[in-house]
Amino acid sequence: MPPSSATGSAKSASGGVQSLERAFDLLERMADAGGEVGLSQLAAGSGLPLPTIHRLMRTLVACGYVRQQANRRYALGPRLIRLGESASRLLGTWARPHLARLVEETGETANMALLDGDEIVYVAQVPSKHSMRMFTEVGRRVLPHSTGVGKALLAGLPDDEVRALLARTGMPAATERTITTPEGFLAALADVRRQGYAVDDNEQEMGVRCLAVSVPGSPTATAVSISGPAGRVTEAATERIVPVLRQVAAELSRSLSS
Repeated sequence: MPPSSATGSAKSASGGVQSLERAFDLLERMADAGGEVGLSQLAAGSGLPLPTIHRLMRTLVACGYVRQQANRRYALGPRLIRLGESASRLLGTWARPHLARLVEETGETANMALLDGDEIVYVAQVPSKHSMRMFTEVGRRVLPHSTGVGKALLAGLPDDEVRALLARTGMPAATERTITTPEGFLAALADVRRQGYAVDDNEQEMGVRCLAVSVPGSPTATAVSISGPAGRVTEAATERIVPVLRQVAAELSRSLSS
């Protein structure tokens, strides 16, 4: 790939602006690394020359999207918060019609969640018409090991990455049914991969069952789920609900790629 021009106008093979593509790649690598990295770490991961990385980071720092720490390492900057919050709100608004279909066809509360770092964040919800308050709400962050959406999303990762995530977060018990060992959780993920959907069976909140599937091809790891009383979300209901979940996830996937 030819070096970018000083003005950042060189085109990439895909027809995009090369400097922009490289800058966004560096931001994503920083996020994957926990939000703070050194230049040598970015160089090793991206394959870009240090002078190129240094120039791009100087620009990102000047714009407020990255800040340089006293130890000379770089961290994600505060201006990204506003962008992320706005994007999350818009994503939730855009997803609501799809979630409303889930509620209409299943009768249960529908949720959409993302994997953000090591946590699950709920970005959209359409409540059931039944009067039942549950722990899920837009903006809430939870650890993935005790949720259906968490299982659906982590099932797409290699086992060693899952183990590393669990080591960072720990596995506190939300209820007596919560899976609290890496071996037990990996076994549950194997079930998710085999059957194509995830179940939270009283693991986040007693009396509540959730069914979840991932959204295929999503640029950010995304899942949709339904939540309801264990007395309604039974094994028999699961056979009826899961196909609807898969249809809505496929619709969301097509919308994301269009």
